Amino acid sequence: MVRNPTMKDVAHEAGVSLKTVSRHVNGETNIDPDLAGRISAAIVKLGYRRNLSAASIRPGRTGKTIGLVISDLANPYYSTLARAIESVADAAGYLVTIASSEEDGRRHDRLVDRLMEQRVDGLIVVPPRRAARDWADVAAPIPPLVLLDRPVSYAGADAVLADNAGGARAATLALARAGSRRIAFVGDSLDIYTMRERHAGYAAALAEAGLGGAGDLLTITTAHTREQAEREVGAVLRDDSADALFAANNRATIGALLAFQQAGRRLPLVGFDDFETALLGDPPVSVVSQDIELMGRTAAELVLGRLNGDTSPFATRVLPTRLILRGSEKRHTRAGS
Repeated sequence: MVRNPTMKDVAHEAGVSLKTVSRHVNGETNIDPDLAGRISAAIVKLGYRRNLSAASIRPGRTGKTIGLVISDLANPYYSTLARAIESVADAAGYLVTIASSEEDGRRHDRLVDRLMEQRVDGLIVVPPRRAARDWADVAAPIPPLVLLDRPVSYAGADAVLADNAGGARAATLALARAGSRRIAFVGDSLDIYTMRERHAGYAAALAEAGLGGAGDLLTITTAHTREQAEREVGAVLRDDSADALFAANNRATIGALLAFQQAGRRLPLVGFDDFETALLGDPPVSVVSQDIELMGRTAAELVLGRLNGDTSPFATRVLPTRLILRGSEKRHTRAGS
């Protein structure tokens, strides 16, 4: 195995002391220009790279890294979040290390521990649907922490959420006002905070519209993937159990559209989360849009603020959603859209 060059190697090549190389590598400028030039030439010749992991364990030093734990790398929602976080972090000189918990609480805990062992400067975390441990049980010190998309009961972190209940309520009311009376909820497990909040908004809207109590709701919570959503909506179409759908995330929406295409007919539909191909249908898909990029940027700015000395009380920021009606919420549309 090839050995990585060290500062000691650079010092030997440049003919200077190890301390002088260390000062140069760490950005000090009060070094004789001739010595600095020799050190720079030796670094290039040897291919030396600074060991930021080692630097981060020294008092007053930092590896300039932020750990990001999301739920599902394959979901476009989370890739958009990660890109926004990375953009803000990169502008501040930080590298983002990204990992996916796959909604597994134990895996989530292992990832958090691993990132902390690697001395990340800050953490941004999407909590899994079922936590394996409380944050209060994590050994100190915990770096600056931002909880993203889902809250947990922990007083030592900031949180950034969307108005999930409000967005779902607006979507369901739009379907009711367009004439639908049996509106189905199609989404993932209610163990997930966002699903639970969206279902609460859906139920509140039906009660507000006079369309039945909790016992009358048609709730589908087994649509974790696009394929599962397609099967569930296909069954709804076959037994005519609903006359409209509120799809509680982008995968549920896409699965519903595929089921419509397969059946040759459609139901009024509003989805939660916008997506690139939503405009390609006939009619285009009406959606509740949350500003995912703003959510990611806000989380990154919060953790960087804490790293830069912000000691204000920890807070939860709830970002608004926006209902975009494009026509799919109406009943007089043709099949295949």
